[in-house]
Amino acid sequence: MHKMIYLSKIFLFMVATAIFFFTGSASAVEVSRQGKDLLLDIYHENKARLEANSFGFPLFLESFELDDRIRVDVYGILDFPFRSVANVLNVPANWCDIVSLHPNVKACTYQKQLDGSLLTFYIGSKTYQPLEDTHQVISHYRSIDQAGYLDVTLNADTGPFGSKDIRMRFEALPLDGGKTFVHVRYAYSDSVVLRLVSKIYFATLGRGKVGFTVTGTDGNDGPVYIGGPRGAIERSAVRYYFAIQSFMNTLHYPEKSRFSMRTNEWYDLTTRYRKQLFDLDKKDYLTFKVKEHENQMTLQRRIGAGNQ
Repeated sequence: MHKMIYLSKIFLFMVATAIFFFTGSASAVEVSRQGKDLLLDIYHENKARLEANSFGFPLFLESFELDDRIRVDVYGILDFPFRSVANVLNVPANWCDIVSLHPNVKACTYQKQLDGSLLTFYIGSKTYQPLEDTHQVISHYRSIDQAGYLDVTLNADTGPFGSKDIRMRFEALPLDGGKTFVHVRYAYSDSVVLRLVSKIYFATLGRGKVGFTVTGTDGNDGPVYIGGPRGAIERSAVRYYFAIQSFMNTLHYPEKSRFSMRTNEWYDLTTRYRKQLFDLDKKDYLTFKVKEHENQMTLQRRIGAGNQ
């Protein structure tokens, strides 16, 4: 039983840190132009899906599985002007406060580099863990913000157990009415070891875990949702989308109240989708996050003082 729990933690750790491939061969201007045009096309082609979907507000997702790569794309509309969104998400420190809303992210720190920033994620189980018991994943932060288009990437080329292309991408462009169309892409390339771990996990402890894609109907004409690794990465992608939304929604509160407000809002958003996203009672989640936030601030102060 202890071995099964250990294997499940390994798998959940990988899902929590998995992020998708971003092409870096073209120039920043070319990438910006191509990305903006493509994202605008996706918006126009999917207006109907944004207006009517199972989430109950402008949000939809697509996921794919091919060979060793699993990918999910989440698209939505934020009720904030593009410049407000871009100004917030152009700051690496804000990303640490965003991603740490995820139950598996126990802390995040940032360091400025000559060519960008480094973000370190401390990944663990959903319950509280001391940071020395977590796994560290170091990501390179890059941002393109020009001509009404934002493209943020977090790249970790390799990870544990042979995983690679562990990356995250966030895109945004302005819409009429002071709103912003956004895209979160999240995926990973696995390995033989990780495939074995996930197979064991979903045959045992994760058997009832599902995502959001409907694959059919049951005997009562109810929806049957995707399971397995695709379901897991869909859950994580939606959690990160809600983290961005919660961060933006609470910026108008006094700074001293924002952490409490965004953890409460994130929890309430995710528990609307109890079948997919419920893991912890609210009291436990909030208690763990208070301790983890204190650890994160302590780590960041040490980095600022040059004591790493």
